[in-house]
Amino acid sequence: QVQLVESGGGSVQAGGSLRLSCALSGYTYRYYVMGWFRQAPGKEREGVASIDSDGDTTYGHSVKGRFTISQDNAKNTAYLQMNNLKPEDTAMYYCASDPTVCMAVAGILSLADISDWGQGTQVTVSS
Repeated sequence: QVQLVESGGGSVQAGGSLRLSCALSGYTYRYYVMGWFRQAPGKEREGVASIDSDGDTTYGHSVKGRFTISQDNAKNTAYLQMNNLKPEDTAMYYCASDPTVCMAVAGILSLADISDWGQGTQVTVSS
């Protein structure tokens, strides 16, 4: 059974940084795709960034140049480094794993096709 465990959320002032981690377990294939999505109150969940086990990345338009996704294949863990945070980045951040994650982040496929989600970690940015 696939499990995704997120950590690293918190509260920070605008301009600050946070790093999120997502550990994947129970997945038996060599190739995987992991990504981050976020959902603010009253808004739809949107794609933030994705990475596959080959290191190919995709970013949502609003975070390009500020957020960086990376992975440690030996640990099956993905990281999201968030710099120059803005109040509009405030949201619950969810980790996901599915072959369609990169296309969902790019807005090509629906998030409804993603099968595995983490429990979420809150990021709050104050002005």
